Amino acid sequence: MQWSLFVFIVMGQCSSIGGHLYDYHFIGYEMTWEAAQEYCRKNHTDLATVSNQEDLQRLRDTAKNAKYPDHSTTEPAGQYPGGAWIGRQNKTTNRVWRWSQPGVEFNKSESKWSSTQPDNVGDQEICVRMNDGTWDDDLCSTKYKSICYDDSVILINQSMIWEDALYYCRDHHGDLVSITNQDDQRWVQERAKMASTPHVWLGLRYTCTLDFWFWVSDETVLYKNWGPGQPGDECNMSGAMDREGTWVKKIDDDHKLNFICSK
Repeated sequence: MQWSLFVFIVMGQCSSIGGHLYDYHFIGYEMTWEAAQEYCRKNHTDLATVSNQEDLQRLRDTAKNAKYPDHSTTEPAGQYPGGAWIGRQNKTTNRVWRWSQPGVEFNKSESKWSSTQPDNVGDQEICVRMNDGTWDDDLCSTKYKSICYDDSVILINQSMIWEDALYYCRDHHGDLVSITNQDDQRWVQERAKMASTPHVWLGLRYTCTLDFWFWVSDETVLYKNWGPGQPGDECNMSGAMDREGTWVKKIDDDHKLNFICSK
C-alpha cells in the first residue's frame, strides 16, 4: 500500500513550482494608485507585495526588462521616470502601512524607504511607488506605471484528509504546495494564517518503504521548518503547517484540514 501510493504520488505529479510561488509583471500604462490596484486585481492578483531582499531584486529586474508591446511609448525598455506603484498604502484611520493584498502582513525590517522617506507631505502622501529599487510615498492621485503580481498559492477553506486534498489540488489547480526555501515558507505561511483549521496540509509525505520525507512535486526536501520533536519516521504521515508557520506531522486519515494548492 505504501509503495503503490508513493509511486502514484510521484508519477502523478502534474507540475512543480520550480522556484517561485509568485511572479511580477510591469505595467506600462500610467494610472492612479487606485486604478492600478483595480487593474492588477482584475488581470493578475494584486499590486506587488515585497517581503524580502530577493523580492526587491526581482521587482527591479522586472522593471529593468520591461517591454511595451501593447501601447505607444518613446521610453526605452526598463525606463520608468518617477517610479512605479506597488501595493503599499497607508489609507487606514490609524495610519498604519499595509499591503494592498488582504492578509499579507507588513514586515518593518523589510522596508526599503528612500533616505528621506516616508515624509507624508501635507498628510496626503499615503500610497507608495518604487523608484530605482527604493520606496517613496506619494499622492495616490498621481499617475505612474505599476507592478502587479500573480500568486500561485491558493488556500482552500475546505477540510479534507491529505489524500483527498492531493486529488483536489491536482484536479483543480496544480498540486499540493511544496516549500523549497525561506521565501516560499513566508508566502505559504501568510495563507496558513487565514485558514479555518489550526493546521493546513502541505504536499509533504513520508514513505515507510523508502524511509524518507518527500514533496509531491518531486522537489527534494532541503529547506525544513519542523517543530520540536518533529518529524519522526512513522507510517501514514503527511506534513502540515500551523498558523505560525511551523511544520508538524499528522496521521493522514485521522485529520481533515484546510490545505494549500499551488498552480
